[in-house]
Amino acid sequence: MAVVEELIRSEADGKVSFGNHKLAQKAKLEDFQHEGDILKVKTFRDITKLEKNGMFLYESVPGTSVRNYIEKESGVEFVVEGDEDAQITIGLDDDTEYEVFVNGKCIGTMATGLGGKLSLSVELEAADEVPVRIERV
Repeated sequence: MAVVEELIRSEADGKVSFGNHKLAQKAKLEDFQHEGDILKVKTFRDITKLEKNGMFLYESVPGTSVRNYIEKESGVEFVVEGDEDAQITIGLDDDTEYEVFVNGKCIGTMATGLGGKLSLSVELEAADEVPVRIERV
């Protein structure tokens, strides 16, 4: 999987790809139109963030490259790549339980609080890319 050279792009199937974990300097792109929403991405090797219409969607520390990110009624799905293991935080519905799948395996049920954030760790060092799926219980 390659980094997203243009920082963010819409895919033909309605998904979005974003982030470039190889950048040494911070880069950002604001006001990116995607299916009626306005997206903003900030990315480089230390952190990657995505916002939609001013609301938090995704953050990873250190930075990652994300492919085929899609929000659904039941949760989110994406494929992530990075040079080292990453802590990922996803913005979801407040006070809701989700089942989390990393690399095809269920790692458990997690709940969001009033802020709607869910955090997970993804081992990326030994992997080329890792699929992540988060489904409402």
